[in-house]
Amino acid sequence: MLSTLSPERRTIFAQLLRFLVSGATVTALGVGVYAIVALLLRWHPQLGNLLAYLVAMATGYVLHSRWSFKDHGGERTGGTGAKFVVVSLLSLALNSFWVWLLTEPLALSPAWPIVPMLFVTPLVTFTLNRQWVFA
Repeated sequence: MLSTLSPERRTIFAQLLRFLVSGATVTALGVGVYAIVALLLRWHPQLGNLLAYLVAMATGYVLHSRWSFKDHGGERTGGTGAKFVVVSLLSLALNSFWVWLLTEPLALSPAWPIVPMLFVTPLVTFTLNRQWVFA
């Protein structure tokens, strides 16, 4: 099946697979921090989200710049790091939105934001990282 793809599509597919593996690691780490803070310690869910973001951002930059997008784009510079921070802040905003929406107006359990954190936010960050940060 892969042999039927053009070289460009194979490259994108390989990046997506690496992003899924490293992204799953980063996401699991972030969700783990969130779950410990919001569910086990019962601290405010937004504090859990912020702490998860800080851990995930640092880990994500290393994994994505050195592995996920290793063969994509040019030299990694301070600009690359700055763009990564912008995308990471967007992911923080998205996850903060999920936490707010699902725990405040909808009054659901603090466990519910984990669903869009796992499935929506990573799709947005893959696209932005590939098209802008590591382009």
